[in-house]
Amino acid sequence: MRTSKAVLCLVASIHLIAGLISGSASATDQPLVLERTILLENVAGRIDHMAVDSVGKRLFVAELGNGSVDVVDLQTGKVVHRISGLEAPQGIAYLAGLDLLVIANGGDGSVRFFHAGDLSPSGVIVLGDDADNIRVDPHTGYVLVGYGNGGLAIVDPTTRSKVGEIPLAGHPESFQLDPNTDRVFANVPDARQIVVADRKLHKQVAGWKTPGLSGNFPMAIDGTTGQLAIVFRSPAKLALWDLATGATTENVDTCRDADDLFFDDKRNRIYVSCGEGAIDVVQRRREGLRIAGHVTTSSGARTSLFAPELDRLFVAARAGSLGSGAAILVFHPSP
Repeated sequence: MRTSKAVLCLVASIHLIAGLISGSASATDQPLVLERTILLENVAGRIDHMAVDSVGKRLFVAELGNGSVDVVDLQTGKVVHRISGLEAPQGIAYLAGLDLLVIANGGDGSVRFFHAGDLSPSGVIVLGDDADNIRVDPHTGYVLVGYGNGGLAIVDPTTRSKVGEIPLAGHPESFQLDPNTDRVFANVPDARQIVVADRKLHKQVAGWKTPGLSGNFPMAIDGTTGQLAIVFRSPAKLALWDLATGATTENVDTCRDADDLFFDDKRNRIYVSCGEGAIDVVQRRREGLRIAGHVTTSSGARTSLFAPELDRLFVAARAGSLGSGAAILVFHPSP
């Protein structure tokens, strides 16, 4: 009896990932438990960022190297649609109020809009170069997109038009919007600084230096505690910054080649996903930060998405050289 290629790929993926995880510790010892593996068939190259429709239980996956975006039904664990023909999709956002999918493409510098219901095209804006991360302003509904040699484009998703821009000192690798003020914080590693800008005034208002640290790529913000978390690649270190003063409050060594991190407020944790093939779980305690777990994934699995409304961490694993196919690893935090 002939076994299908998809089944073989799935088995290889499960065996590889299960072997890596069991090699580090049993599932019960981990603060993150691998709940399931969702296969992404015929996906090659690097996978970038993700977005989630928590009501419709859909996950949107930007497959940069494949030039596509997959739509995953989280209830069935199946890919139900693929948007193809994109030029290196990187950033992605789902706008629930408009039921709109926004995709930033690094290859042609475009921001493309799709009706999330049937995934039909709904407009395009060309920014010029390397359209990357996307964030949604909760106060205005505008979409901010990092792009080019140094800028945040401000886009009105209702009119599909660019309505403003915040110049930066270099390309923003990640940025976050302060939910309590009009400030936006951006990692600009080429300038070795964290840029603080005003999204109403459309200009930089401060620049925080990072002495002894470089490669500041992922960033997360906790508006409740007034903390900004940043992971540097050289040396590999997670640092917390005070939003009010711009001072570093504490830091801890972390996994290498980080590309995403998220606060888990329910458990007072931070999740860091790294290309070395690991997720570091950092516990925030009164006496300081502590690594509470080092969960093995697979080499190159840098990007992730924590969805607190679903209480799940999604990690994108690219196709590997050992026969494993591309997949989404779905982790459930414990306890």
